[in-house]
Amino acid sequence: MRLRADQLEAHLKKGLAPVYVVSGDEPLQLGEAADAIRAAARAAGYTTREILEADGRFDWNRLGQQADELSLFAEKKIVDLRLPGGKPGREGSAALVAWCSDLPADNLLLLTLPKLDRSQTASKWMKALDQAGVVIQIWPLDAARLPRWVEQRMRAAGLVPEPGVAKMLTEQTEGNLLAARQEIDKLRLLHGEGPITQEQLSRAISDSARFDVFGLVDAALAGKARRSLRILSGLRGEGVAQPVVLWALAREIRLLAGLSARVGNGVPPARAMAEARVWKNRQPLVAQGLKRLDLPHWQELLARCQQADAMIKGAAAGDPWLQLEQIVLTMAGAGPARRFWPLPDSCAV
Repeated sequence: MRLRADQLEAHLKKGLAPVYVVSGDEPLQLGEAADAIRAAARAAGYTTREILEADGRFDWNRLGQQADELSLFAEKKIVDLRLPGGKPGREGSAALVAWCSDLPADNLLLLTLPKLDRSQTASKWMKALDQAGVVIQIWPLDAARLPRWVEQRMRAAGLVPEPGVAKMLTEQTEGNLLAARQEIDKLRLLHGEGPITQEQLSRAISDSARFDVFGLVDAALAGKARRSLRILSGLRGEGVAQPVVLWALAREIRLLAGLSARVGNGVPPARAMAEARVWKNRQPLVAQGLKRLDLPHWQELLARCQQADAMIKGAAAGDPWLQLEQIVLTMAGAGPARRFWPLPDSCAV
């Protein structure tokens, strides 16, 4: 049976299914749905819980062992199975189908995994789980629905937001539901139940976007121009020194220029990044930058960094923050074209 996330509460009040599958890539809603199922199970007498993390080395025989185990005290048990990779493989598929074909008494299976793709939805193991219990697909909220969600959460917490507060909080947390919930909890602690004004929100909120120089670099490499400018504005507002911002940008641009030169000489990007000791979790971002701009553009950006340094030191005319803004926009692929942004002769590459 398929349910929407907003139908889960009413379903749980009517009774529990033997199997639940919660799937999605939005962590707050996925976590809250799983928490609601666990809470309902505990209220129904499921007093023990076994957590199984089904990574690539997981022994799927352990799932069958959970079904075969008999508690000395006949306790009901939640089998909390996490599948971070999203696909169980051949052994896992067989184990899940076997579980559903002979549902063990006094066991509730809760499977959480990332968003299902079409092949997973049509798989034998997924169909077996669907027939045996309940499948809940968590979908991210679009921008138009976010302010309403924030307002509902505030009212559920006993807060009464004045017009514009929910939208302001949505923008401040950039659609991050977990950050929005944390800010709502903080507002309730600071002001208690009752009205919340925009002024109170402005004073209370801590910017969950985390305006740091490394976040600025990552946002630019990811091609997120608006977010990059927002972080840069936040850094400026928080009084972060211009040389610190320039240092982070120049360091990354220097790396990209070197990698771009290596790739231009026929070295595969993955090998070039490995030889440059780029962290594995940052390689996708760096690869985006390599695809977006070629070597001449990275060299030009290095010259722009030189010019920004001169502005900061008072050796050149101009606003360093505007120069940093143009550097960030160009990194993100939204900057002015080269021919419209001429370099001074002193900084030519």
